[in-house]
Amino acid sequence: MILDKKILKKIKGDASFRIFYRKKNKKRTSIIVYAKKEKKKNLLIYDAINKILNKNSIKAPRILSNNYNQNYIEIEDFGKISIYSILKRKKKQFQIFKKIIFLLKNIQKIKEKKIKHFEKKNYILPIYSKKLLFNEAKLFMEWYVPKNLSKKKAFVFNKKLSSEIKYLLSQLKLKNDTFVHRDFHVSNLMKVKKKIGILDSQDAVIGNKAYDLASLIDDVRLRTSKKIKNSVYDLYIDLNKNKINKNYFKNDFEILSVLRNLKIIGIFTRLAIRDNKKKYLKMIPLAWELIETRINNNIIFYNLKKNLDNNFSTKCRMKK
Repeated sequence: MILDKKILKKIKGDASFRIFYRKKNKKRTSIIVYAKKEKKKNLLIYDAINKILNKNSIKAPRILSNNYNQNYIEIEDFGKISIYSILKRKKKQFQIFKKIIFLLKNIQKIKEKKIKHFEKKNYILPIYSKKLLFNEAKLFMEWYVPKNLSKKKAFVFNKKLSSEIKYLLSQLKLKNDTFVHRDFHVSNLMKVKKKIGILDSQDAVIGNKAYDLASLIDDVRLRTSKKIKNSVYDLYIDLNKNKINKNYFKNDFEILSVLRNLKIIGIFTRLAIRDNKKKYLKMIPLAWELIETRINNNIIFYNLKKNLDNNFSTKCRMKK
């Protein structure tokens, strides 16, 4: 990478292969996104999705310059204040979530499915298919299960879990007709003056309307009370009451929350084993709690709950 290190400061990254630097300019700062691995997704597609968001008055980082051949782009700097850091103070949480729900409502109005990125080629948003959802949930089987069960037990468990996930996917009611950010949680939201800016949009798809709300409410990074979760959910339902079937939406919300958190447990285990990023392991117990909350009182999860309970003790689930 040919960059002047004197004007660059490496900043905290995320769970991807990207490396971020804050660049000092005369009157402002900007962010350098460096991505040698998964370059197309992390640079080209990231730019394309951000263009769609900005076109629809959703604040996302605009590209300032690109050097794709040398694996980096320069984008707007949204500063250092994340919505996560504000919510951690536990003051006026619902008022902040209210603003996020209005942001989500606007994101879900987006109709564009195709746009040109900086290489002047069209990018078409993929569909969040049941096959893709299954492959994501399968990360739990591929990484977490072998770490915690013997080969023999893992084989039997995974065979059952595979069938249970396919069953849950068959029970989804809503169409794939909505812009889905796919990683819509408060650590990806930034305070930019009086607005909320959104980051990490490169995985966006056209999918189920309930997915991003499940990501927001059942977030492994921020523990929230049952009261807050219910209030945020009810607000969303109230704002969309003429557009959704409440029973279908609740059904899909709970299924997608469980599948997402199984995926997250798999991803965080992979990050620890493959990439030596062990800090994510501390969030696994909360992911388990979120799964338990959704599966404990819904008959649709009966077989999944039985399989999980028979193989993963409370002690195992709380292990970091």
